[in-house]
Amino acid sequence: MTVIGLTGPTGSGKTTALRVLETMGFRVIDCDAAYYELLKTDEVLRQQLTDTFGNVFLPDGQLDRRTLGTIVFGDRGQMAKLNAIVYPAMDRAVAKEIAAVKGRGAVIDAINLIESGLGRRCDLTVAITAPQEVRLRRIMARDSIDEAYARQRIEAQKKDAYYKKHCHFLLENRARSQKEFEALIREFFEDILLDTEE
Repeated sequence: MTVIGLTGPTGSGKTTALRVLETMGFRVIDCDAAYYELLKTDEVLRQQLTDTFGNVFLPDGQLDRRTLGTIVFGDRGQMAKLNAIVYPAMDRAVAKEIAAVKGRGAVIDAINLIESGLGRRCDLTVAITAPQEVRLRRIMARDSIDEAYARQRIEAQKKDAYYKKHCHFLLENRARSQKEFEALIREFFEDILLDTEE
């Protein structure tokens, strides 16, 4: 079984890559979905967040993302505290999901794959990147946001050099169409998995 870690900046084409990997027999472990599930079900995590940041849950039990965001965004110390709580909980959840995988393997979809330590659970790590202007157009259309906000989001993310330094592979999406990119992804992963699975 092969465990692939997939990361990269927003608008680069990770969702397409995940769909292709699913058709190749890989189970997708969506770390965003796992995190939101933990926020509902992991009482230890919920208590740690409350002890550290105060009342960050709404009366219905949902995380008050705005309140927590106000505390941690723009404050590195507070963000480090949040990560120190969330990353170990995510690691345990992902380990459990990997252990349950049957078949060819799993692909971990995580924006913070490297920072969280989840990369060490992977046999190989791949960052999907794309030219900034391409990403800009994609996220404006996908998220219905204006150009200024889209640029702000892009600027807040890690640069390609970070992924090049920390991932085994970097795949730049310069495809002219969705179909072309899907074919590129399939060929790319078939080539690198041939070496891994032999």
